[in-house]
Amino acid sequence: MKRRITKCPACGGNDFEIVRLACRECNTAVEGSFEISRLAHLSAENISFVETFLRCRGNIKDVEREMGISYPTVRGRLDKIVALLGYDADTAKKRRRDILEALERNEMTATEAVKALEEGGK
Repeated sequence: MKRRITKCPACGGNDFEIVRLACRECNTAVEGSFEISRLAHLSAENISFVETFLRCRGNIKDVEREMGISYPTVRGRLDKIVALLGYDADTAKKRRRDILEALERNEMTATEAVKALEEGGK
């Protein structure tokens, strides 16, 4: 399967939308406006890194070993991808810390804290 085109060949824009999905088995097609995953916007190199990171279950030492790169390089690439996906790692860390501090001050229940953390600290 070919990788999704990320830039318009006519104008160079990157505001594509998926408007048709088709089943390869029965040829049923559905048309509409479908959301594109943030991951779909990553380069092939960054997708490969994410796949390696996931295959290693987030263990940076294993990523180092498998890719033959240093710990700082792994962290740097990971931080770059986090930023490319539109997440701010520092903001997320602060939000998690705020949730845990609120739990410690009894401003929220453990259940509420778990839910907030599962939602990405939003």
